[in-house]
Amino acid sequence: MAVLAIVPARGGSKGLPRKNIRMLAGQPVIAYAIQAGQQARLVDRVIVSTDDPEIADVAARFGAEVPFLRPAELAADDTPDLPVFQHAVRWLEEHEGYRPELIVNLRPTSPLRRPEHVDGAIQLLLESGADSAKTVCLARQHPHKMWRLCGTELLPFLDTHFRLERGPDVPRAELEPVYWQNGLVDVMRRELLMERNMTIGGLVAGYVTEPEVSIDLDGPLDFLLAEALLAQRAR
Repeated sequence: MAVLAIVPARGGSKGLPRKNIRMLAGQPVIAYAIQAGQQARLVDRVIVSTDDPEIADVAARFGAEVPFLRPAELAADDTPDLPVFQHAVRWLEEHEGYRPELIVNLRPTSPLRRPEHVDGAIQLLLESGADSAKTVCLARQHPHKMWRLCGTELLPFLDTHFRLERGPDVPRAELEPVYWQNGLVDVMRRELLMERNMTIGGLVAGYVTEPEVSIDLDGPLDFLLAEALLAQRAR
């Protein structure tokens, strides 16, 4: 079974400029995603989809394939995953005749993923028969205890009978576990992506990972925490 890992890494980033090639614990951020894909047993190819020549050069230095530069219209702030991944899969088929059966999304902003997370999500998809698989972790905050702010008035985020009856201060042990999609690994079937025009589908398998690997690099504090955890892992 052909399994393609795609690292989507556009050049623009409003929060942290050049985030994908910013140095993190001694190497560019994008290198961690590339290495996780390369070291995963079930991945055949790792390519980077980018619109940025500098990112392309860095990715190539770390062994990723960069067979094309992504069109600018697919690298805007609001560009969703679907057309980016369809473009990559379509380009490889048209130019190389390569048709992967599974496509893996390895976001560069999740540098603490390990190869076993990639393999685990792929294996779960194959065993479950699901349309797609996503890594998740136990959510730190439960929606039962969340609020909406309307002007200055707080209103419950959940409008359920249990929330209205019991209020927000319910012991965590009494609440149903809630999982957060942490973005480490997404796996989808080619048919789902290219024929049904979806990245998730109706049947989704959840691969549970540790909360401590679920950092998403969105701001300076995330970089500090990721560096500390990577340093601890290297000991």
